Amino acid sequence: MRLLITLFMLAMAQLFFNVAHASPQAPVKASQHKVDKKAARDDDRRKRRTVKTISKKNRTASVEKNKVKKKSKPAAVAATSVKKSRASVKTTSVKKSSLKKISSKKGLQRYGRQRGDKKTAAARRGPLEMSKAHRERYQKARETAMNKLMSQLGKPYLWGGTSPHTGFDCSGLVWYAYKDVVKFKIPRTANEMYHLRDAAPINREALEKGDLVFFRINNRGAADHVGVYLGNGRFIQSPRTGKDIQISQLSDDYWQRHYVGARRVMTPRTIR
Repeated sequence: MRLLITLFMLAMAQLFFNVAHASPQAPVKASQHKVDKKAARDDDRRKRRTVKTISKKNRTASVEKNKVKKKSKPAAVAATSVKKSRASVKTTSVKKSSLKKISSKKGLQRYGRQRGDKKTAAARRGPLEMSKAHRERYQKARETAMNKLMSQLGKPYLWGGTSPHTGFDCSGLVWYAYKDVVKFKIPRTANEMYHLRDAAPINREALEKGDLVFFRINNRGAADHVGVYLGNGRFIQSPRTGKDIQISQLSDDYWQRHYVGARRVMTPRTIR
């Protein structure tokens, strides 16, 4: 009986203890409360630390990105500057090469008519260096042409004539004088000779012996009459029907009114 009573009391005590522990108004030990509070603080600190570290990582990442951008910008600028410098070097080299070509062309003294290029044409009229043998050959060719012209003085004008046996017209006389002494083919009419690309335009003040002088008398083309300059203001020509081959003065009013220009056909470069 006593055993039953003690067991019953133990069971009731155990029940009472469980109820007291489960109730919200149950007293909590101070030590346990402190432990829980400390754990909570530690959790908060860990969370804050992680947030701060994450923010620091983000900041460092953004700073690194900005640095990369700053570095990339000067690199891009440097690349563009290098490209520009290369382009400028190329343009300068092209300009130098073009200048060399121009200077070489000036040195070559090419006598071909180029419309609208008065400066290069004027440059071609400069002095030309040549060997003694070549100079002698050039002088001989020019004398041959002049002798052929002078031997036709007094022969009658013949329209379309190209032979010393029948007579000459103005362009026929020039064709006969130069056809065997120059490398290129001499045209047959005065207008074609005036537009000949193998002959350089010559200013009136720079005329030399053997240059062709052109006139526009009948308003046919740019030029319809041609003669050969002999020096000292004189030129030889076959004027018109009823007239003979003669020497005239370029300074006469008639020829000054109708004068349109001059061309240099025979040069050291164009002789055979």
